[in-house]
Amino acid sequence: MLTIYNNKDLYLINMLREDLRNIAIIAHVDHGKTTLVDALLKQGGVFRDNQVVEDCVMDNNPLERERGITILAKNTSCTYKGVKINIVDTPGHADFSGEVERVLKMINGVVLLVDSYEGPMPQTRFVLQKALEMNHKVIICINKVDKPDARLAEVVEEVYELLIDLNATDEQLDSPIIYCSGRDGIASYTPSKFGENMVPLFDTILEHIDPPEGEEDEPLQVLVSAIDYNEYVGRMAIGRIERGAMRVNTEVAVCDYHDSNKHYKGKITNIYQFSGLGRTTVETAKVGDIVSFAGLENVTIGETICAPTAIEPINFVQISEPTLQMIFSVNDSPFAGKEGKFVTSRHLRARLYRELLKDVSLKVEDSDRADSFIVSGRGEIHLSILIENMRREGYEFQVSKPKVINKMIDGVLCEPIERLFVDVPNACVGTIMENMGRRQGELVTMTPFNSRIKLEFLIPERGLLGYQSDFLTDTRGEGIMNSIFERYEPMKGVMPKRPYGALVAFETGEACTYGLFNAQGRGTMFIDPGTPVYAGMVVGYSPKQEDIVVNVCKKKHVTNMRAAGSDEALRLETPRKFSLEECIEFIESDEILEVTPKSLRIRKTILSHEERMRIIMKERRS
Repeated sequence: MLTIYNNKDLYLINMLREDLRNIAIIAHVDHGKTTLVDALLKQGGVFRDNQVVEDCVMDNNPLERERGITILAKNTSCTYKGVKINIVDTPGHADFSGEVERVLKMINGVVLLVDSYEGPMPQTRFVLQKALEMNHKVIICINKVDKPDARLAEVVEEVYELLIDLNATDEQLDSPIIYCSGRDGIASYTPSKFGENMVPLFDTILEHIDPPEGEEDEPLQVLVSAIDYNEYVGRMAIGRIERGAMRVNTEVAVCDYHDSNKHYKGKITNIYQFSGLGRTTVETAKVGDIVSFAGLENVTIGETICAPTAIEPINFVQISEPTLQMIFSVNDSPFAGKEGKFVTSRHLRARLYRELLKDVSLKVEDSDRADSFIVSGRGEIHLSILIENMRREGYEFQVSKPKVINKMIDGVLCEPIERLFVDVPNACVGTIMENMGRRQGELVTMTPFNSRIKLEFLIPERGLLGYQSDFLTDTRGEGIMNSIFERYEPMKGVMPKRPYGALVAFETGEACTYGLFNAQGRGTMFIDPGTPVYAGMVVGYSPKQEDIVVNVCKKKHVTNMRAAGSDEALRLETPRKFSLEECIEFIESDEILEVTPKSLRIRKTILSHEERMRIIMKERRS
């Protein structure tokens, strides 16, 4: 289909790609995006009828499999009625919202997935707002309609209220609604009758989402929205062709919208299109195609690939700023260099700055020390995923306690405020309200649902640091907590300190049963007998709010005197093993987390007991 625009004898011929649709699946975490993509791929002919396919096939990253969440946005495609549908599966967790922001420039419409019981959640609001700002068309998809506690009518009303609240246009308010169950692979136009397949959703995508449009005969223009790597062809860029056509072995110019005068030339060596879960090599691609291409070694997200004769950069989407930062430094503990492969500041610096090439919401800065770097991200999970990936790659380093990023606004020091959504049993409401009060949280709404209550708070982000474990304890594991950045406000009051003190090893050696037996009376231990420890290493925690030095390496003196019961076996309590996130939540400002491929060790910044006591006494005198 050709559309001709006449403007003072200037004719522009735009081509509509009726054989193509580009969409993204957006939703809050655990609302079923990846499961829905599975259903679309199965019915789109990507898999054989007898092929065994694992659930959440798009979550192919080991960390995504282990944690059950989507971390990276991924591209796939299927075909329906001769139309190729490019699908982008996006993360749902607020910490990875930068992944959603960067891919919105590649698509023409979104499928907004909403849980039939939970309704719109924090990330639902965030990603929908970004989609509306870019004037994308929206298909509202109410998922998990087969839930016994589904609230279909109420959830639809909540979605419309959200659209109105986000100043949606009349066309966006008139978005079609599909009711589906991604797990069962069914969709329907009405809530009263379950469908038999995903055909209603497929048909709605073809009818409602606009086909890509552009000038095929004009010079090439592609915005890089993602970066990938292939061991055979090296660094690869992913983006949608906005104008012209891309061909193999053609020279292109790479430019940046920050400085259009700064550019360099290169050559496209390979072009791939997404086909199902794989990629197909092609010689040429045209307007509207989402392609992956190689040959440009230094290309980064946000840059524009142009024809050398028409260097015109495309504005990249404004990525929200990080609100949390940690110090990454070289490991200087007594056990440094024993377990890691990459241990120097050169290795650490190169790895952190390499992460910036594919993570647009991360920031890395050099500190005033040569062996330390300031790393800023969206939240604790965002930074912990980076730490875990580096750990698995063989890096050994240490990280500090997370710290919120404050700003001076009109001469007033302000801190980031989070909008917190809590879903808890009725019996736990009192405890949650008490904890929120101590953490400077302000109650916004309270909504009862059967035997549970939904609470909404505005709370400083520093009030949420380290609260996840306590929240699960307070709600006996039945609570659900989600938050997203709201705005900056003047600094609130003082936050409560960690309710535990640390049990600190007195000397370097190997923990033994006798020493641990004597130490466990002071609190809960982190280590087993035979674990190597060093002076200043945190080996447990105490219910008292003060640090206690214990000697876990102490052995029983051997004598020739025997008494009744002296040789009875010593009974040790099961030690508490922290995950990476729990370690990050636990550490205080005077502690550091030592991260190696094999171990996670919490230690004091100052290892010497005498030096720590000297500083404490000096602070008390002052």
